[in-house]
Amino acid sequence: MSERFFNPTRIVYGPDSLCLLPDHLPGNIQPERILLISDAGLRAAGITQRVQELLPRAKTFEEIEANPRHSTVDRAGVLARDMKAGLVVGLGGGSALDAAKAIALLAANPGCIEDYEGREKYTVSPLPLIAIPTTCGTGSEVTWVSVITHTGRRFKMSIKGPAMFPAVALVDPDLLVSLPPALVASTGMDALVHAIEAYTVKPATFVTDVFAVQAVRMSFRYLKRACADIRDDREARDGVMKASLLAGLAFGNSDVGGVHCLSESVGALLDTPHGVANAVLLPFVMEFNLPAAAERYADLARAVGMEGGSPEALALRLIQEIRELSADIGIPRFRDLGVPEERFPEIAEKSFANNSNLSNAREAGRDDYLEILEHAHLEGS
Repeated sequence: MSERFFNPTRIVYGPDSLCLLPDHLPGNIQPERILLISDAGLRAAGITQRVQELLPRAKTFEEIEANPRHSTVDRAGVLARDMKAGLVVGLGGGSALDAAKAIALLAANPGCIEDYEGREKYTVSPLPLIAIPTTCGTGSEVTWVSVITHTGRRFKMSIKGPAMFPAVALVDPDLLVSLPPALVASTGMDALVHAIEAYTVKPATFVTDVFAVQAVRMSFRYLKRACADIRDDREARDGVMKASLLAGLAFGNSDVGGVHCLSESVGALLDTPHGVANAVLLPFVMEFNLPAAAERYADLARAVGMEGGSPEALALRLIQEIRELSADIGIPRFRDLGVPEERFPEIAEKSFANNSNLSNAREAGRDDYLEILEHAHLEGS
């Protein structure tokens, strides 16, 4: 079977790379036709203002919420059309970058974002997008997918297509210096989930494996340090940002699996932060996947320095190390998320319907997802 890897995004990485933003604007773009997409938290951190200084005539839409809503994206899409936008700049974590992709699509196409759910449903290619990540977990700056929450359906829609890759990713690890420890933890664990799932799902290739394994190594090496001192530990800050980028390159050409199926369903129903849900559910899905993925988990265990024992034993050690890492950096338990038991069947149903379910290492049905949820709920009770 042939294997392919495609990523057209130009990646500019390094401290102070944000300052290079004007150098990557299209030569014919009118400054007033640039639309900056962000969120209120970045203004409070002073990051939005830095970008506005570089784009003084751009319009700014900073109403993006965690788990961006379809109604918010639709409003921004109308703004983009009305101003005849020619370029979208996405600034923020996964929510802002995913929203920016969707808004770039709506700027060039009619209707609302729900019309484009699925793969390559657009008629006209989205506007060019410059993506500037400000967390260490999204990977959205190098992927072709936008995940948007439809609040009426309580479902996370996937909008994807090869024209949705950002044109440029400006990845500046120094944008992490003001990130609170809890967000370093949750977004850093999100990157680890991206890497582990990219390595173990069925569409994984030898190329995506290279990125995924290195992302796992760097996450284990630097995440705890970054949580402890993101401002002053430059090496750790650089390490977690690179882990996030590499994981994005991995899952963007591979896929994610059961962890994301569950976390996206929980997030759509309860607005749980995506990185937190991913981190909490990771060990339980890994345990479910053991019959199909023990060898692959063992590979990752060896990559982070574990030795000896059978593949199953190494896989179990890896799962335990992930649990200990999560506890050390303050990731809550599943029970702490407040997911009502009566919603478990609905979450299981939505997880089964997720586009990535078929990619999971082990076939997972509705009852399997329900069992994973029940196991997660019972642990620690």
